[in-house]
Amino acid sequence: MPPHASHPPDGQVRCPWCGTDALYVAYHDREWGVPLHEDNALFELLTLEGAQAGLSWLTILRRREGYRAAYAEVCGSLTPQAVARLTEADQGALMADARIIRNRLKISASVGNARAFLAVQEAFGSFDAYLWRFVDGAPVQNALQSMGQIAATTPRSDALAKDLKARGFRFVGSTIVYAFMQSAGLVNDHLVGCFRHGEVAGLV
Repeated sequence: MPPHASHPPDGQVRCPWCGTDALYVAYHDREWGVPLHEDNALFELLTLEGAQAGLSWLTILRRREGYRAAYAEVCGSLTPQAVARLTEADQGALMADARIIRNRLKISASVGNARAFLAVQEAFGSFDAYLWRFVDGAPVQNALQSMGQIAATTPRSDALAKDLKARGFRFVGSTIVYAFMQSAGLVNDHLVGCFRHGEVAGLV
């Protein structure tokens, strides 16, 4: 993978991590780094980031629709309100569903995290209000020149991960949490040479 922004056939200069896979490129161009404030979307993203542990994000992206469908069939939707109600039998059904990552601990964590998510909503009014306090309410604008400058963790992700764990969340180590922060737009880690850097910088 080249260290600097890549030049694909369409002429747009992108962060090289998305390569040429159409799904990954679309995710990079439309979602990654865009500030996310809707609670159900934040819960879905947190669930998927937790499922990623030990795997690639592209592996999870390819299963995102499968996650939505699988959870919808078992509990109605991939929302904290629905997932928090999952029983052991429901979790067993998910374990048999090849559309998702069939890891018992990750499935169980999605249920526990849903309940913790609801508790955060109760305490702060919304998960959004809770989450964005960790970046003082506005995206952190980085000015990275190469892939080698992108952090795996930061003091902010350390603080958020610690607080999430204290509130009962699982699969929320600092590396997973920083990936979540990047995805949800709490930080803008598009390389400065990427066409999305300036576009995302103007979003709040």
